[in-house]
Amino acid sequence: MGRLEGKICIVTGGAAGLGRTYCKAMAAEGAHVVVADIIDGEELAGDIGGLYAKTDVSSPQSACACAERTIAEYGKIDVLVNNAALYSKLPMQPYADIDFDLWDQVMAVNVRGAFAMIKAVGPVMQARKTGKIINITSGTTYKGMPNMLHYITSKGALVAMTRALSRELGDSNICVNNLSPGLILSDSIAQNKNHIDQTEDRVLASRALKRHGFPNDLIGALIFLASSDSDFVTGQTIAVDGGSVNT
Repeated sequence: MGRLEGKICIVTGGAAGLGRTYCKAMAAEGAHVVVADIIDGEELAGDIGGLYAKTDVSSPQSACACAERTIAEYGKIDVLVNNAALYSKLPMQPYADIDFDLWDQVMAVNVRGAFAMIKAVGPVMQARKTGKIINITSGTTYKGMPNMLHYITSKGALVAMTRALSRELGDSNICVNNLSPGLILSDSIAQNKNHIDQTEDRVLASRALKRHGFPNDLIGALIFLASSDSDFVTGQTIAVDGGSVNT
């Protein structure tokens, strides 16, 4: 029996990139996975025996609709993975060149989107006095990185959100934690080679384990945080980055 047998898990941004890996990994552990994404995830959902819910996380109405559809289909929500984010397609540019519209767009998806999903899902978990919320953050929050101020700021906000929310939801037996990947060579990051070219050497030099990170490297930590193995872990960050940062 899988470690997530019978669990109902929502993964935002689940149709592509690391989200796709998360969906497949959770399904392989026995979960029913809701692929919540603005892009088409119908085929993936079919492949893993889950559900596709077209979701724009920056819209509170869309986030609520995702939660409502999940409840209608499965009757509960056990795990929320806040993975949807703008990153790989963002241009690397000095802070002074980031226009306010782009800044607001990054915050709308990366921060507001996580908040919208938590507002939609949290009360459902509180009613059952159980649940896991996993916010996907970033190692860049702890060590900084030039030319990505909007992204790093958004992930820093998620770290603070996790710490505060874990205190607020503890009485409801809901665990809220961060999964913090380093630079991972996913299919989405491969589409913007500029990110790899500008960061690869610095990232590898900072790691205790001198190799690239790949999507499958994240599965162990993800399943741990989603499963009963982490029932006494909350408000924490697990960095999966080859020892680049100490959280």
